[in-house]
Amino acid sequence: MRPVLHALVAGALFGLGLAISGMTDPDKVLNFLDVAGTWDPSLALVMGGALAVSLPGYAWVRRRQRTFCDVPLPAAPSTRLDGRLLAGSALFGVGWGLAGYCPGPALANLAHGGLEAVVFVLALLAGSGLARFLVPAR
Repeated sequence: MRPVLHALVAGALFGLGLAISGMTDPDKVLNFLDVAGTWDPSLALVMGGALAVSLPGYAWVRRRQRTFCDVPLPAAPSTRLDGRLLAGSALFGVGWGLAGYCPGPALANLAHGGLEAVVFVLALLAGSGLARFLVPAR
């Protein structure tokens, strides 16, 4: 039960942080990506602030080799740059640039009940399912 409670608290904090910082607004995100136009650097500041807060906790977990919930850390993922990683990154970037949403803010926007967020999340789930069908597991 503790891991579920920890996930609930972490998810609520993440969503609250996204909403307070304005990162659930697709226009704000699109303005961050528009470096030649109405560039808004606030997304970089939010990401920098999040890293500054999370890095000490992450370092502590790495030293312990156990999560906050006392679960052993999984094996480190591959650090190899390959075509699959690059293609997935490019597709993610295209989707992000077209919609102004990435998964976290899109899920947070479901709380507002906007049709745009609902359609985006459904398309995200469909794309993820399609990838599992088309791309074999490693």
